[in-house]
Amino acid sequence: MSAGHVVDAEPYEPVFTGETMAELERRFAEYPNKQALLLPALWMVQERRGWISESTISEVAAVLGLTPAYVKGVVTFYTMYHTHPVGRHFIQVCTTSPCGLCGAEDTVRALLEHTGCGEVGATSADGRFTVVEVECLGACGFATPVMVGDDFIESVTPEKVPELLARYP
Repeated sequence: MSAGHVVDAEPYEPVFTGETMAELERRFAEYPNKQALLLPALWMVQERRGWISESTISEVAAVLGLTPAYVKGVVTFYTMYHTHPVGRHFIQVCTTSPCGLCGAEDTVRALLEHTGCGEVGATSADGRFTVVEVECLGACGFATPVMVGDDFIESVTPEKVPELLARYP
């Protein structure tokens, strides 16, 4: 699936019910106001659903007393939030100038080939991987850095890609 607009296909089931709502309410005491809890609330949604849909944006807005437009502005500003379904393993590859000079594009091509994604931003047919290019991952001395989910891997080369992917069933 490409990174295009995705419409919620099934009836919406709220995220903030039961234990998830109780967890959010426990966090209210840690923040000066509900608005300050927006980023953690979005993380909670993404951890549970894998991405943040339009319906979820409306739910977060209602729970925190914000407008859906404000929440959507935050979601679309930060690249760490997914606004469409992604693979079980979300792969980010640094392709800025220093990494580009060290072969990042070849690493991206190897990842696209070995994952079956075919193109940047697409998800493999088996739903296992999504590969995207990102701006600086902060490891210019260890090109090419890659993040797979929360795992940070330095010095990834095309030759290391099959071994790297084998770690993520």
